[in-house]
This record gives sequence, C-alpha cells and structure tokens, in this order.
Amino acid sequence: MEKTRNPLRNIRLTLEYDGAAYLGWQAQARGSTVQTAVEEAIRKILGKRSPVVASGRTDSGVHALAQVANVRGHFPMDDATLLRALNSMLPPDIAVTDVRTMPAAFHAQKDARWKKYRYQIHNSDVKSAFARGTSWHVIAPLDIKGMRKAARLLTGRHDFASFMAAHSSVKSSVRNVFSLEIKRRGKTVVIEITADGFLRQMVRNIAGTLVEVGRGRIKPGMMKGMLEARDRRKAGPTAPPQGLFLVEVGY
Repeated sequence: MEKTRNPLRNIRLTLEYDGAAYLGWQAQARGSTVQTAVEEAIRKILGKRSPVVASGRTDSGVHALAQVANVRGHFPMDDATLLRALNSMLPPDIAVTDVRTMPAAFHAQKDARWKKYRYQIHNSDVKSAFARGTSWHVIAPLDIKGMRKAARLLTGRHDFASFMAAHSSVKSSVRNVFSLEIKRRGKTVVIEITADGFLRQMVRNIAGTLVEVGRGRIKPGMMKGMLEARDRRKAGPTAPPQGLFLVEVGY
C-alpha cells in the first residue's frame, strides 16, 4: 500500500540571529547567509531544498531578534517537533523561536505592515569587550536632547531618498515613520524606529546622521533640508552594521 503523503503546509518561522558571521539574510553565490543556513536545515528534514521567504533582507553583520519567514512543504511533524528539529540542525548563532502553521495565503514579506529596528551605541570613552559585537562605540559625549529634536523632524510620511543607500532601485522612497525614539541607558544609547517599511541602509544612515547631531556637527533643524534634498550626499554617514537589530515585524 502506498504511504500517505503529508499535507502541504505553510510554516511561519520566527528567528533570532547574530549576524556577525553572515553576509546578511539573502542567499548569495558565495559566502554564508542566514537564509542558506535555514534552507539547509529544512532540506535535511524534507529531503529537498525549499525556498524560505523573509519579511525583508538584513544586511551583512546585522542582527535580528524576531525575523519572520515562511516556507511551504510536506513536513512530517507537528509545529513543536519541527521547532526542536530545526534548532538541533542550525548553527548556534541562529535560533528558531516560534513555528506556526499558517493559512496558505500567508506571505512573510507581502503581508508585513510595519517593522521595528533598534540601533545600539556604546557611548563611552572606554571600549567594551562585550558590547563590541552589538554596538557602535562612539567616544564623544552625545547631546541626546538635540538628537531627539532632530528625530522628531523625521517622523511622519516623507521621501527618505537622502537616507537610502546609493544606487538603490526602488519604485518609491517614500516611507511613513510611526515613531523614532532615543533613550539613554547608562553608557548605552538606543535608537528605536518603527515604520511601514525601510529602504536599504535607511536605519543605519539615520543613526549615523543622528550621531552627527549628537556630536554637534549637524544642527537638528537641518533634518528638514536633508529630506527635501532627496540626495544621499546631504545626510550623515552610515553607522556600522553591528549595532543594528531587527526587533519586530507586525502583520
């Protein structure tokens, strides 16, 4: 008698990862990526490669606390068992924190309504052995009030072309930033930004510009002119990747 085939399921994965060893999320011809590692673990379970679609790409060296992805396949186990199986096969710097069978129409990227990113800065004249992989070390004291004043000018619906990586190809660079908060926790300065979508390197470019405000090199009111210029050269530098975390994706 022919063995009954497992039904096709659409699985939603929530993942956290330390991006230091990876060239970002998306699979590439050469180099390790998070997507490649996850797809290899799934291949071992299904016996064939199945594409895993994430809510969005994270760049080389960027971390995630709750990246969301989905994959379709005839999985021979329930969600809880699949969670354990995947974690037993993934490298220690990638973890699946939740597995959930979803309706067939669910799409991790197309159904995402908003995302929250966090950027961490170690603001001290002394380096930290522990924060070096998860923060940008900025020695100069930062003017948090000035940074908050500048951040307020970036909230709302704007054309963020000045904060988009050069040579990016998108239909529109208009995004709606719902909130942009800056908090100091001891020696750590945290920038949290929530928006309906993000352009390539947008958060790191905003963080780099806000740090220049904090250093006193850019006046807070100059943010308005940067937005109106729609020119990457008019904004501040790109913050390094290790301080950036994808925190949450909303559906």
